[in-house]
Amino acid sequence: MEQVYNFSAGPSMLPKEVLEKAQKEMLNYGDTGQSIMEMSHRSKEYYEIHNEAKKIFCEIMNIPNNYKVLMLQGGGSLQFSMVPMNLFKNGCADYAVTGYWADKAAIEAKKHLKVNRVLGSEDKKFSYIPKFDKSALSKDADYFHITTNNTIYGTRYIEIPITEEIPLVADMSSNILSESYDVSKFGLIYAAAQKNMGTSGVTFVIINENLIEKSLDFLPSAMSYETHSKNDSIYNTPPTYSIYISMLVCKWIKNNGGVEHINKLNEEKAKILYDCLDESKIFYGTAEKKFRSIMNVVFLSKSKEIDEKFISEAYKEGLINLKGHKSIGGMRASIYNAMPIEGIKKLVKFMKNFEYENKSI
Repeated sequence: MEQVYNFSAGPSMLPKEVLEKAQKEMLNYGDTGQSIMEMSHRSKEYYEIHNEAKKIFCEIMNIPNNYKVLMLQGGGSLQFSMVPMNLFKNGCADYAVTGYWADKAAIEAKKHLKVNRVLGSEDKKFSYIPKFDKSALSKDADYFHITTNNTIYGTRYIEIPITEEIPLVADMSSNILSESYDVSKFGLIYAAAQKNMGTSGVTFVIINENLIEKSLDFLPSAMSYETHSKNDSIYNTPPTYSIYISMLVCKWIKNNGGVEHINKLNEEKAKILYDCLDESKIFYGTAEKKFRSIMNVVFLSKSKEIDEKFISEAYKEGLINLKGHKSIGGMRASIYNAMPIEGIKKLVKFMKNFEYENKSI
């Protein structure tokens, strides 16, 4: 099959330049005579990759000096546990449940502390983001947790809550590096890499130094932010190749105008697709317009039969992984940073042709 356009929610597309660079260096990185995949994580050559990945990531994210960047394993799901275990003080945390993964995070946190579900959007099937009201937060909350982009239902935070003395924690797994954020507004940010900044295997954690304290006695060493901070994310063998790929992706973003320029392209791509949906007579989006995600465009048709036919015929045209999540069905086009605008235009052309050919349905 020729090169396809992969609309998967993750693992997702990687920039062509990154894949070509990785291919070129697969058997022999630099002049080492070995692949990065077989390179010792204690070697000078790997340390350079490790440090470069953090350096460029900090640069394109504009991360303040009083924050630490950790490169960990376990995906975003492990952070559902590490966050409450490490930020535990009063034993209470507030969670904005605005989607499937936000709900998962709250459920996991409940195993470690009291969880207050505040400012949720279950009432309208997660189709919007509630307006932030600081009075809804608990006065003794150890932190307030949000999920900035709703991968499954296709919504995103337009405005970041100002929580003042309560640390704001954000899961940015599905929109990290897609738009600019003021990191200083957050106490902690975590993001699994496999959607917007690399391959599966590494999760980036950005944490204010004030939140890295001596771990609770019962906390396993490998679950402690303090442990990983002191050991520069090499407490144990890190996911070396995943970190290398993330380094290449961050370089690609830097060389293509940085996050601000990438954001403009993402907005343009999303507009093309949403305009098509708004004009369609058989397809419709599920998210309220104000809160539409620019990363995950979720839409349905008039029936499951049409959905299945659309997904099947799209696959034959090289438009793959458009099937929606099982919890909502329909279609989902994940259009992360690496998705070229040509992929969006091809999808829109196919959607219009499909609608014309099936207008009698």
